[in-house]
Amino acid sequence: MTARLIDGHALAATVRSDLATRAGALKARGITPALAVILVGDDAASAVYVRNKIAACEKTGIRSLHFSFAGDVDPAVVFAKIDELNRDAEVHGILVQLPLPKQFETDAVLETIAVEKDVDGFHAQNIGALAQGKPRFIPCTPYGVMKMLASINASLEGAEAVIVGRSNIVGKPMALLLLAQGCTVTICHSQTRDLAFHTRRADILIAAVGRPKMITGGMIKPGAVVIDVGINRLPDGKLCGDVDFASASEVCAAITPVPGGVGPMTIAMLLANTLEAAERLALHPSF
Repeated sequence: MTARLIDGHALAATVRSDLATRAGALKARGITPALAVILVGDDAASAVYVRNKIAACEKTGIRSLHFSFAGDVDPAVVFAKIDELNRDAEVHGILVQLPLPKQFETDAVLETIAVEKDVDGFHAQNIGALAQGKPRFIPCTPYGVMKMLASINASLEGAEAVIVGRSNIVGKPMALLLLAQGCTVTICHSQTRDLAFHTRRADILIAAVGRPKMITGGMIKPGAVVIDVGINRLPDGKLCGDVDFASASEVCAAITPVPGGVGPMTIAMLLANTLEAAERLALHPSF
């Protein structure tokens, strides 16, 4: 079996085209969607992510604001900037790039962002709304994964979905979204006793643990759809996912590449959430 490739770059381009049209409609009404990104420290990977997000904003017609702080900054300075952005009516989305330096309590930072501007979808109120099946903003990576599954008409109702990874950013919200679509969901993690037993049952397998090539073809059910969220750098400098692409491709029906799979869609859905925030303000100014 030769797996179908789920091209994140191509799908993200289609999403951005639609978003650009919506952004143009807002601008015609005098509203320019705006995303503020806060970067703390000099982590190289975080800097690349921020540059990619800013570039994507520019291509889509979203105004981007970028605020950088030294790694040893007093958290109070960053909290003050977030408060300022919360009160700025011309800013529709606020994103604090993770991870943060050790002097920060990440949850406290995320909770400081106004819930209506939390376009990453990490605020406790937004996660709670998602758990109740009434999402306001969906965390961007799981949101992108759902779009990718929809793009290949993946059959979700009644499907066995296995998620490897239980993070608040991917694993847990991913499970909620798949449950809402009628999947039977299993979340695996570092204490799971027989990982392969679970992954071989999966019609939909999502790997999000940050361990290079840990999921091999022998751990995959023939005909499954495999979504590789992981991105890891090997000693030779090359990037790979959590799935061994070569062996998995011989077994599964469809698979995402790394790079070029989930990553572009994560950024596209960040822009989608920003547009959604701006549209809500246009329709409900008192929101």
